[in-house]
Amino acid sequence: MSNDDLRRQVDDELLWDPKVDATEIAVSVDRGVVTLRGTVGSFREKLEAQQDAKRVYGVKDVKNELEVRILTKHRREDAELLGAVLQALMLDSTVPSTIDATVDNGDVTLTGTANWKYQTDEAQFVVGNIRGVVTVGNKVELVAPGPTAHDVHRSIKKAMERNARLDAESITVESENGTVTLRGEVSSWADHDQAVEAAWAAPGVTRVKDHILVFY
Repeated sequence: MSNDDLRRQVDDELLWDPKVDATEIAVSVDRGVVTLRGTVGSFREKLEAQQDAKRVYGVKDVKNELEVRILTKHRREDAELLGAVLQALMLDSTVPSTIDATVDNGDVTLTGTANWKYQTDEAQFVVGNIRGVVTVGNKVELVAPGPTAHDVHRSIKKAMERNARLDAESITVESENGTVTLRGEVSSWADHDQAVEAAWAAPGVTRVKDHILVFY
């Protein structure tokens, strides 16, 4: 698929999504790498646009350079926004109480500690849905218990073997001191995400180095 064909496909996907106002979004493509530029009205909309682009067949990566511009009527003072952020985090049972947040001109930074990557992902998702949030930065430290490298490797490979979408033999897993390195080739972006998620789900993983290549 040519760059122009893929760009048109991404444009169509953005226009198809009612959650995204694509009128101010510019799409460029270079050898399967999509770059999104322009403005959107919320942080959630920025993430939705990125997910739309990733769904398109032939997309290898997405560079999300969209800027969030909050309309005047939706702007909130930092103190008010911080209160909303902390309340949202507290009410979500998936987010541990060890995760905290700060706000500066609508930019939210998550701090503290967590035992699992999915807990920080949930915190980012919850905060990203709050009206008035411009960006969400993640400085949460993962402090999971540390099983042996063999246990980590074995649990990740078993998870991949259970996943019908993945060819576990095509992906190599290396583990050292909580850092997992993935290498290999997969046939779609969805398969890539499944492999990375399997690595993050293993006990004791605090970092994932993703060297998986997507080939169509």
